[in-house]
Amino acid sequence: MIRYYVYIIQSEVDGTFYKGYSTNYLQRLEEHNSGLSQYTSRKTPWKLVYVEEFVSKTEALKREKMLKKQNPNYLNWLIEQNSNILKR
Repeated sequence: MIRYYVYIIQSEVDGTFYKGYSTNYLQRLEEHNSGLSQYTSRKTPWKLVYVEEFVSKTEALKREKMLKKQNPNYLNWLIEQNSNILKR
């Protein structure tokens, strides 16, 4: 069964967040740090700070869209929650 992940990475340069989704968030982080994503290439290195798992692509995309609208205070709060599989 394919799993989908919504992830948040944070630039170690200026602390900005980037939100995305993938079936392999570790590979996606490598792509961001290798400059393969035009949007994130100027703020490398990035660190993975949040991951949430979904069973459907539709649900992951909905969650990603919602997170893209959130402010940094909410994202910092979310990173500390139990929904973050990196905390387990």
